[in-house]
Amino acid sequence: MHQAALLGTAVKDAKKYGWQISGTVCHDWPTMAEAVQNHVRSLNWGHRVQLQDKKVKYLNIKGSLLDEHTVKGLTKAGKETILTAKNIVIATGGRPKYPTHIPGAMEHGITNVALECAGFLTGIGLDTTVMVRSIALRGFDQQMAGLVTDYMEAYGTRFAWKCVPTRVDKLSSGALQVTWTNTQTGDEHKDTYDSLLWAVGRAPETKALGLNELGVQLNKETGKIVVGADESTSVPNIYAFGDISEGRPELTPTAIKAGKLLARRLAGQSTELMDYDSVPTTVFTPLEYGCVGLSEEEAEKRHGKDSIEIYHAFYKPLEFTVAERDASQCYIKVICERGGNQKILGLHFTGPNAGEVTQGFAMGFQCGATYSHLLQTVGIHPTCAEEVVKVSITKRSGLDATVTGC
Repeated sequence: MHQAALLGTAVKDAKKYGWQISGTVCHDWPTMAEAVQNHVRSLNWGHRVQLQDKKVKYLNIKGSLLDEHTVKGLTKAGKETILTAKNIVIATGGRPKYPTHIPGAMEHGITNVALECAGFLTGIGLDTTVMVRSIALRGFDQQMAGLVTDYMEAYGTRFAWKCVPTRVDKLSSGALQVTWTNTQTGDEHKDTYDSLLWAVGRAPETKALGLNELGVQLNKETGKIVVGADESTSVPNIYAFGDISEGRPELTPTAIKAGKLLARRLAGQSTELMDYDSVPTTVFTPLEYGCVGLSEEEAEKRHGKDSIEIYHAFYKPLEFTVAERDASQCYIKVICERGGNQKILGLHFTGPNAGEVTQGFAMGFQCGATYSHLLQTVGIHPTCAEEVVKVSITKRSGLDATVTGC
């Protein structure tokens, strides 16, 4: 869906590049939705086939634990199955939350990923508003988060900052009337929308698993399972990984990697543990944001402001030049230790193909990349990624960090 929105922007850019596009260009939601659903179904089928090929028995039933070696499964028809094993692994992830304290929230809303969904909905031509109760992209570098939302506002997404919804009512016309309060002024507001999407986090699927009865330790606030470095829980022979585990990044590739390593350890083939530091990720907003390592806030907290050096640059992607697009939010920030060989602590990038750029540099973090390593790397011209290996202006200097020329 993000790709659909990017193509819409590319069509607009194409005219500046000489493409003659006649007539109105519009987006057809059912066509895209069907294609996406078909792709997801093919992925599901592929996973089932792979399990079968590997001789893994797949049971589509609801499970709960009876003891540290026994799982009870229940089919939709109510048929019970008992399974026993030496080890049990829990990887049930989480489900999107609804703010159940708000009247009408569950009846009239669906769930989504906030900024990413708002971005692609705007991109395919829909009037979209994001209501933010506190800050955007909690847990991410807040300077970068500000650039992402600034770009989105310029892109056409509306933001209602410091606002909290209080109720949702369905009108006779079928429209949804949302009432909210501005937490800074105390003023109440109302407006109508066609659809309402909640993006208030995810809840772990732990309540129906029988964990309390077994004494599996949970975090009382989040409901997630407390795990050790080897994904072990407080009960021997029971392990957990992925979104259900306390303090782990809620990222699919991270869970996949952790699961593979756990399987190898349980099979006695390896002792390698999952490295949860320097896990790269990308937010697929209209202006993509990729990062790996520490945010500026976290680097300051761990090392102290005077012990870090931040190199940064505002750059203009080649794609934005002929298209005459505003690149004022395209930015790179490299956070390093100030002393010694200036080990890189965090790398942040907003711009086209941020995931591709960040994935490459993430490998350097596994090798202990330093600022001098960055400078020794030859850039590939003309790319956005080459701007990362050219950063030389420090925040501390106060100099203009805008890239000029080559």
